[in-house]
Amino acid sequence: MTTTTLPRANMLTRARNRDGITSAVFAALLWLCLALICVFLFFVLAVIVQKGLARFDTNLVTHQPSKIRPETAGVQSALLGTLWVGGITAVIALPLGIAAAVYLEEYANPAKWWNRAIELNIQNLAAVPAVIYGILTLGFVVRGPLSIGAVVMAGGVALALLILPVIIITTREALRSVPREIRDGSLALGATQWQTTWRQVLPSAVPGIATGSILAMSRAIGEAAPLILVGATTFVTFNPDGVLSRYTTLPVQIYNLVPQDRDAFRDLAYAAILLLIVVLLAMNAVAIWLRNRYQRRW
Repeated sequence: MTTTTLPRANMLTRARNRDGITSAVFAALLWLCLALICVFLFFVLAVIVQKGLARFDTNLVTHQPSKIRPETAGVQSALLGTLWVGGITAVIALPLGIAAAVYLEEYANPAKWWNRAIELNIQNLAAVPAVIYGILTLGFVVRGPLSIGAVVMAGGVALALLILPVIIITTREALRSVPREIRDGSLALGATQWQTTWRQVLPSAVPGIATGSILAMSRAIGEAAPLILVGATTFVTFNPDGVLSRYTTLPVQIYNLVPQDRDAFRDLAYAAILLLIVVLLAMNAVAIWLRNRYQRRW
């Protein structure tokens, strides 16, 4: 080995050592951030579970809210209102979002300016604050041209607009995960583009579509700001009986209970938060099961 190669080798060794130290420090910072987030999350969950278990009983889902007897009050109307609004949100957002994603991914010509404009707007809409969708629904659905009032349908429309861009984006990602060879093989055997999409691409993308859709629905069920704007009543002592009924939801009910000055109301709020977490965890568990059940490895 010559004398010129020794300094060069030493320089390369020192550079590798510096890169290794930098990578280790960066990884340690990432783990520290993750640990801090987990500690904060576990602390919040521990407080909610500790204070919510005292009121987490059958009265919580069988009794109506009460301003006089919070010790025995429940959130039945809010729970059923959440299910009604969530059902309408799914009926509106899922078909439209999946169909739009299929068009943009399988049929749209990316060279056309209007298709690029649609994609750009969808990406921008995914970052719009939730309250904006509440204002939009208030102006066009609750009042304005439709004027259906502050009913279940209006809440479902507001949440459907909120999660529609997310469903489109996640569905497109699921469709992209299907190998191109699947499409080419189906078309080579004489299938039309629609038959290829319906019988090959969509079944293969079901795990990603289902996971993204359920996670989007979980976000919708936990929203309160757009529903407050469109008139979700904070105190309702009856269950909704249709899409044109007055309603409330669990996040709105929690928003109403937390500022109360009596401890019984706050205990009920913690129990309602725990119930909402249980509902969201159940939905996420379904998403994980669907992904694992139908996932294909290429």
